[in-house]
Amino acid sequence: MARIENSRSPSAARALPQPRKAPRQARSQAMVEAILEATARVLAERGYAGTNTNVVAERAGVSVGSVYQYFPHKDSLVAALHERHGAQMYAAIAAVLAAERPDGLRGHVQAMVRALLAAHRVAPELHRVLEKEFPFFDAPREQSAADGGIYHQVRQLLQAHRAEITPADLDLATWMLLQTMESLVHAAAIDPPAMFPADAVEDAIVQVLMGYLTAASAPGRAG
Repeated sequence: MARIENSRSPSAARALPQPRKAPRQARSQAMVEAILEATARVLAERGYAGTNTNVVAERAGVSVGSVYQYFPHKDSLVAALHERHGAQMYAAIAAVLAAERPDGLRGHVQAMVRALLAAHRVAPELHRVLEKEFPFFDAPREQSAADGGIYHQVRQLLQAHRAEITPADLDLATWMLLQTMESLVHAAAIDPPAMFPADAVEDAIVQVLMGYLTAASAPGRAG
């Protein structure tokens, strides 16, 4: 992938750039974490166009050479931050899906929505930038390991509740569920509607998702 250090969005690229190398010692791991935290702050404040490796290095308190040792350009910084974000989202959803829910499919869907809302409300400005540049739930063949993990976990959930679900194509149903949940969670957490209570918005998101999954006359239903 060509190096990109200007204002062009990395979403135009086909694959996420990878770090130059992985840190192995505790000291280098701490430095990489400091660099990523600095990247997160700069992205939240300046957006993608205003982020560059010099500013990140200064904010992290390290040399530019130290940044380049692990991240050859700012796209690899943003990609690593996105991957860390994805791993956090995956952990939140995996914990939800691993738990027993007395109200079955609806309970899992509601718990996923609640977990993602809580995670996105921690740093809404950063999430706004990350999701603009790298949409979180992408097509399964062009996503990070964390994104793909979520896709397959949710598909397994739908398979386990196959008798309750109207859509015949579970791959499409999984994609629709994730895309719709992503869009609504972002609207609710990143740009929250002040006129509605948060719990009412959460319930409405769950109703939309369950409406799609269990609609009696949805097209494509296997006879």
